[in-house]
Amino acid sequence: MAQSNAWIDHATSALGAAGYRGGAARAAVIDYLATQTCCRTALEIYEAVRSRHREVGLASVYRALDTLTQLRLIQRVDVGDGIARFEPAAPTGEHHHHLVCDDCGKVEAFEDRALERALDQVADTTGYALAGHEVLLRGACSDCR
Repeated sequence: MAQSNAWIDHATSALGAAGYRGGAARAAVIDYLATQTCCRTALEIYEAVRSRHREVGLASVYRALDTLTQLRLIQRVDVGDGIARFEPAAPTGEHHHHLVCDDCGKVEAFEDRALERALDQVADTTGYALAGHEVLLRGACSDCR
């Protein structure tokens, strides 16, 4: 889900509280991720940021992603293809899940309140206190079907 300026403010504030100074590459990565509706690879992020900020290097984007992941401002998404993807982690805990096309590799976001309720019920039934969860559905997208 695309984030608002509130996520940018949250990320910037959290970085400052953790002792990080402002950095152009990190700010550009944050600005880009805030506009995305689903996860992006590091290379996709780099190419998008580079198109707007010619001086940003690939290593700087990777360092920014590492820092943001460590501070839990973004989450790393693994869809099973060996390529890390990243998306903002909302401070409210709001999130979505992912559909992956086994044919073309497209990754799409989806939300389902009934699924969230079912997962809460599983936690209650089993006595688990869930810290989080990831749901990944695989198949063929409408273009490949």
